Amino acid sequence: MKRSLLVISLFLLTTLPSKAQVGDSRNLFSIGFNGGLGTSSVSFIPTIKQDISLGPTAGLTIRHISEKYFFLICGLQLECNYATRGWTELIDDGSGNEYTRHLNYVEVPFYAHLGFGREYRGFQGYLNLGPQVSYLINEIQKKGGREPWDSSNRPNRVIYHYNRPIENKLDYGISAGLGVELRTGIGAFGLEGRYYFGLGNIYNITKSDYFARCANSTISVRATYLISIK
Repeated sequence: MKRSLLVISLFLLTTLPSKAQVGDSRNLFSIGFNGGLGTSSVSFIPTIKQDISLGPTAGLTIRHISEKYFFLICGLQLECNYATRGWTELIDDGSGNEYTRHLNYVEVPFYAHLGFGREYRGFQGYLNLGPQVSYLINEIQKKGGREPWDSSNRPNRVIYHYNRPIENKLDYGISAGLGVELRTGIGAFGLEGRYYFGLGNIYNITKSDYFARCANSTISVRATYLISIK
């Protein structure tokens, strides 16, 4: 039995490298920019009821296509973006108050890029999937509505965050996007829907802290324009 396992293992070790060479190599380097609009929220425990919170996003995109496996066009994509996240509270306690917190980040997603369709001219669909790291550069708190501003009757009595700055400026999570791209002689024009799920928390969450979870999430739509360099 052990000898059979050894033979099978040696067979796999000698055949896997050859299988990994099935793809046709590519060396396509592209650079461009992206921009769009996103809806964001923060997953709080205890819960804070939230309304739609919109914010812009824009930045630079770099992509390298390295190979093609059958119908899949494979590569890596790196971005550096400015994005506004945060949350808008849905306050229904009769106070007439309004509250919004804008969180402005520099975000760096690093994707595995998988394309399918026309490689050089025409339409191509694609999937982006990978980790994302962000850093908070500033925040804006907006209070409004009826005066005087009264928070004594909030749902779940959650008022810990009012006037309290964000404690963790570094944010990280998983990002994924589905898009379509029109590849032409003057560049590639893309449209993508993207979701970001935060794994970090904007406030501390030790046993002595108030929140058990407070993580960002964003759904965005963005357009991209890329020019092939090589």
